[in-house]
Amino acid sequence: MSAPIVQETDRHMKWSAFDVLEKWLMILCGVCLTAFTVSTFIDVITRETGHPLLWLQEVTSTFFTYGVFVGTAVAVRRNDHLFLSALTEKMSGAPRRFFEVFNRTVVLLVGVAMVWFGWQNVLTGLGSFRMPSMYPMSYLYVAIPVCGAFVALFSLEQICNGLRNGFSAPADEHAVRSAGV
Repeated sequence: MSAPIVQETDRHMKWSAFDVLEKWLMILCGVCLTAFTVSTFIDVITRETGHPLLWLQEVTSTFFTYGVFVGTAVAVRRNDHLFLSALTEKMSGAPRRFFEVFNRTVVLLVGVAMVWFGWQNVLTGLGSFRMPSMYPMSYLYVAIPVCGAFVALFSLEQICNGLRNGFSAPADEHAVRSAGV
């Protein structure tokens, strides 16, 4: 049996309906970063042997871009992104709730901005083309609004579950009560 995608200490912050989505996003991120690494290696080899494949640079940049943006979405769901948690972990009660919601709201708004401005980039990219394939830049830019949608969705998930179940893990609450804080 495979290990669960979500640790029990984090379950109170996550809807189980999104676990399969997180798993597939993690797999996609791994595939993208592996393909990026392999295509970079092949690009270096073909250049050093005097037979460069120019389209490999396009493949490499596409896999890198998608890997980064898919990884960003997964990091938000897993709460592994740049987040001011050291400050909020020391708090409890209403101040902690306020700052946890504030932090996640900022991330939610960044996700919404990524959707809005990313879509504008997609539309603009229809008139620009990648060389040598001559594909529109939009196929590369579409990763931005898709990532933004996942970032917003996962932030909303955390805000709803944090307000309903508390932001700290059940073990953290027990440790705080034991310490007399």
